Amino acid sequence: MNTPQPGLKCVKVVALAVRDVARANRFYGETLGLAPASEGGRQVGFELGGTVLMLKDDWYGTPTAEPNPRITLECADARALETTLRGLDVKISDAVELYDGSYYVGAFLDSEGNKLWFCSPG
Repeated sequence: MNTPQPGLKCVKVVALAVRDVARANRFYGETLGLAPASEGGRQVGFELGGTVLMLKDDWYGTPTAEPNPRITLECADARALETTLRGLDVKISDAVELYDGSYYVGAFLDSEGNKLWFCSPG
C-alpha cells in the first residue's frame, strides 16, 4: 500500500520548557553560540540550521531529563562536541558512544535540565 506523504520537509520548531528564560537565553545564545530566532518582531528562541529551538516558560511542559519525544541534534563531530561542552561546564548526561558502528551519540543537559541528544556519523 502506497501511503501519500504529507509534505513534511524538516523539523521547524522544537519547543523546550524552561524555568528561567534569561538563563536559558544565555545558555543557547552565549554558551552554545546560536543566533536568535524572531517571530513577529520578538525573539522566540534560537536558530539551529532550519529549525527554531523555542524556549517556553509559560506552557504545560516542565524541563525534564527524560523527554518525550527525544530530540537529537546533528553535529560534525560528537566526540569533539562533548569535549567542548565539558570545557564550557555543560553537564554531559550520556557520554558519546558509537551505536551500530554508524553514529556517535551523546547527550547533555541544558541550563534548565532538558536532555538534548547529539550525534555525528561514525
